[in-house]
Amino acid sequence: MGLVSQRRQLLLTVSILAVCLAGFSFPSAVSYRRPPSRPDVSVSRRLDDDGSTPQQPLASQRPWMVTQGNHEVEISTPPFTAYNARWRMPFEDSGSTSNLYYSFSVAGVHVVMLGSYTDFDPSSAQYKWLQSDLARVDRTKTPWLVVLIHAPWYNTNKAHQGETESVDMKKYMESLLYNARADVVFTGHVHAYERFTRVYEDQADDCGPIHITVGDGGNREGLATKYIDPQLEISIFREASFGHGELEVVNATHALWTWHRNDDGEDVVSDSLWIKSISSVDNCKV
Repeated sequence: MGLVSQRRQLLLTVSILAVCLAGFSFPSAVSYRRPPSRPDVSVSRRLDDDGSTPQQPLASQRPWMVTQGNHEVEISTPPFTAYNARWRMPFEDSGSTSNLYYSFSVAGVHVVMLGSYTDFDPSSAQYKWLQSDLARVDRTKTPWLVVLIHAPWYNTNKAHQGETESVDMKKYMESLLYNARADVVFTGHVHAYERFTRVYEDQADDCGPIHITVGDGGNREGLATKYIDPQLEISIFREASFGHGELEVVNATHALWTWHRNDDGEDVVSDSLWIKSISSVDNCKV
């Protein structure tokens, strides 16, 4: 069947990602009924129960690989008590010591799930784990490298500018992803859609990853409708609409990304891009 079966879709579609790490801040939309972040642990546990119960029929039948957002931060010791109890990921399988960051491989894709709301500086366990995990990636077996983070490193929306989870995490970790030749970085947090060109250190770079913000899954706060003008050249497409995205890995060299605008009462593809894996580009091979 080869590295990636013909027309075999990546199991972790970004239509789920819009729920998981973006528009609602996973695990559930009900988290937007509580304060923006850091609720009391007893409140957090009750609301997570309320939000998780409706998801159980789907989540119990197919894998949901998730990472935390700011609405999962709670005042407790240890932190993320409710999140970790309800959304335990197979982090040990990738050598991680934390449920907040881990990796897995599926259908020719190595997927890295990072934690915006845990330590990420060079002395942190997450940073050292990421170095080790990326060093083990075999692009002959998993030609695609996809990364998921809650808080975007690239963002021209006026919402969530200057936050340490974006600015400092990018400062410390961007070179790790660039040197590993990551293909795509999916983020959320900003309640709108934006796609950047391949980029590194704020400049277009053919060997850098494509950054895509898919924060438009829906929430009680409404959309983030105000963008910074003029639009940067590295920002290719941006729109504050409700929607979802899908990444379909076709084979070892090509994948199709589509973003579906849902504001019109029907599914309308508003942005699409054929992506070529960096591992197949001679000038960018590690």
